[in-house]
Amino acid sequence: MKRPCPQLLNVLLSSTVLLAFSLLALLSPSGARAASTHALAPNIQGDLAAHDPTLIKQGSTYYVFSTGGGIQIRTSPDLVTWTDKGTVFSSIPSWVTSAVGSITDLWAPDIHYVNGIYYLYYAGSTFGSNNSVIGLATNVTLDPSDSRYHWVDRGLVLRSTTSNNYNAIDPNLSFDGNDVPWLAFGSFWSGLKLRRLDASTFKPSSSDTTIYALAQRASPDAIEASYIFHHGSYYYLFASIDNCCQGANSTYKTVVGRSSSITGPYMDESGVRMDQGGYTILLQSSGNMRGPGGESLYQDGSRTLLIHHWYDASANGAVKIYIRQVNWSSNGWPTLSSPIS
Repeated sequence: MKRPCPQLLNVLLSSTVLLAFSLLALLSPSGARAASTHALAPNIQGDLAAHDPTLIKQGSTYYVFSTGGGIQIRTSPDLVTWTDKGTVFSSIPSWVTSAVGSITDLWAPDIHYVNGIYYLYYAGSTFGSNNSVIGLATNVTLDPSDSRYHWVDRGLVLRSTTSNNYNAIDPNLSFDGNDVPWLAFGSFWSGLKLRRLDASTFKPSSSDTTIYALAQRASPDAIEASYIFHHGSYYYLFASIDNCCQGANSTYKTVVGRSSSITGPYMDESGVRMDQGGYTILLQSSGNMRGPGGESLYQDGSRTLLIHHWYDASANGAVKIYIRQVNWSSNGWPTLSSPIS
């Protein structure tokens, strides 16, 4: 849920789409939350409405966290049938609204389990602005029935303002070969960035304050939703290019590049650097599926899964999700299966 500042028309269209989904949620029996974007009937994977989904598993239960309200939560035993489990926050944290103004939705969560703790990064911003924040929440369990279940807001991780040439949204936590944590982020402006984190606080490191450039495109620099995934000898940088959130008119595409170092440079299959405009298209509009993007990955045992949102042209551009298995070719490049069911 991230918008370029130069394109006012896209902003207006995106806002209209989100308003429509919010009204659907309010009218649904399970949608008691204002500013929700979920619509869970019929309750199958292809009809699960979720922007910018991130997937994780605890025990035998899968969890999807996504943009909307105080970060939407859904669960499934099989990646097919989903149940609404409310939100991480009952209201937007006050420190977020103090920084970016009054908002109704937190964006683009990223969830990871590290040493007994679940780390959930999220973004707060408004369409067309890079006055943005990335926050962090933690929990020791994802199971709401567990007496220990409690989300603790750890506050600000990164902030950008109009004086910066980047946008602090779309966070993604990853680790290098020495288990050092890093946070990828960015949307439009000067593209995707990377910041080293402190291994104890999971907030920016004081020993390395460099903001590394990962990927950039020519103006208006339509690239966002970075996700770094390590496989074999490479770090793979997945991202979304072009425009999200316009229903059946969405032009989002999922792209990828790779590097032998987490800080880059990342190259596409042709050897062009992603920080010089290179990318390899992994997924794009086809048939009724429009604008597939907002992707994240999850290692589910021996299989790698990629989850993304898309818009159904046969259903008035309704937002839905697909989950696909990532297959690795003989030369190490990823390909995607058909949606799993």
